[in-house]
Amino acid sequence: MGTEEDLLFRNFQRLKSYMFDDEKVSTTTSREQQKTEGSVEKCFDRFEQMMFTHPRLTQIFRLEHQHYLDVMLRRLPSNYECLDSSRPWCVYWILQAAQILSFNFDDQTLDHVVKFLSNCRSPTGGFGGGPGQYAHLAPTYAAVNSLCIIGTEQAYRAIDRPTLVQFLFSVRESDGSFRLHVDGETDVRGAYCAISCAKMLNLPEPVIKELFAGTGDWIAQCQTYEGGFGGAPGLEAHGGYTFCGIAGLALLNEADKCDRQALLKWTLRRQMTFEGGFQGRTNKLVDGCYSFWVGATIPITQATLSGVDQQMEHTLFDVEALQEYILLCCQKQNGGLIDKPGKPQDLYHTCYTLSGVSIAQHSECANSPQVLGDTINELLPTHPLFNVPPKSVAAARSHFSNSNDTEFSGKDSPCKEES
Repeated sequence: MGTEEDLLFRNFQRLKSYMFDDEKVSTTTSREQQKTEGSVEKCFDRFEQMMFTHPRLTQIFRLEHQHYLDVMLRRLPSNYECLDSSRPWCVYWILQAAQILSFNFDDQTLDHVVKFLSNCRSPTGGFGGGPGQYAHLAPTYAAVNSLCIIGTEQAYRAIDRPTLVQFLFSVRESDGSFRLHVDGETDVRGAYCAISCAKMLNLPEPVIKELFAGTGDWIAQCQTYEGGFGGAPGLEAHGGYTFCGIAGLALLNEADKCDRQALLKWTLRRQMTFEGGFQGRTNKLVDGCYSFWVGATIPITQATLSGVDQQMEHTLFDVEALQEYILLCCQKQNGGLIDKPGKPQDLYHTCYTLSGVSIAQHSECANSPQVLGDTINELLPTHPLFNVPPKSVAAARSHFSNSNDTEFSGKDSPCKEES
């Protein structure tokens, strides 16, 4: 798969021999799997019947997705009321998906976004899920990523690093784990969000060392006998938690603390033979969002095994089959992407399906992206550890490196300010 001409759609008729066989023992799980495969099969059959008369079937619906994101950024529909405590996430999903699609919002719109996220910043440090809400690591991660994607001076000023560091210490536990908010639950998402924010904002190395003392060891304890990571020690391996685990360890340069061979085997088994997409757990259904959560975990793990200075020769998962699933089964013709056929489009799956396609296309060699279908399908790359554009990571780290002397020099250790 060295050049884009090498990528071909699979033989769908031959693939049908790999569809699930319940061996005459029908269960709720087997029936759901067969139902899902049936809906995917219809998408594949439709493509075979119409591919020569409807060439757009091989394309990403770029303009429709851009229009969907533009509309959603300006006004969310009423069914998003349930995400009132996740509004920075909605902003992040929109901005990240738009970046991957090479779509830029106008300056006035982005200024409004920065003002909104500034209103989500808590006086105690970090960001809440909306204005006036308590600080929480998840929306803090989303807000930091969003502001760094925007990348203007106004956006960078909206991030108060000293109080954010105080917040990070306030949710840190003595064993190196992190609560998602003060007195909240502890899981590997919290550790990853804290690490990602600290690294994106280029906090001074002494602060990093103190803040994440023991964190790598705690994350490693979340790895299960299967090879993936659970939300906390002793819990079931899950694709999202697994990404958080290995990405957090990689950012700390401590990936050797987990069993990476077992991790690689577990993630590779998550790609569905017939559907082409990834499932998030053993014996679960395919889901478009794991295109990123699992799809990014594989090259991250490969990179930690091969060394950062070595060019990855070959991505171990089937990048053709993954792109095929997203192109043929996860796009809505009026814009937005989905979990699986039959589901409505939403911002979360739009962001992570496109991010997964970007990973599939660019994880091997930037000079020869692995693009399935029409050449218009090439997306911009995303950073596998942060899931923002690589240029945004570089720009943010460069910007904040110049602020370390003025913001942190001569001050007491942030952890002394813990309550």
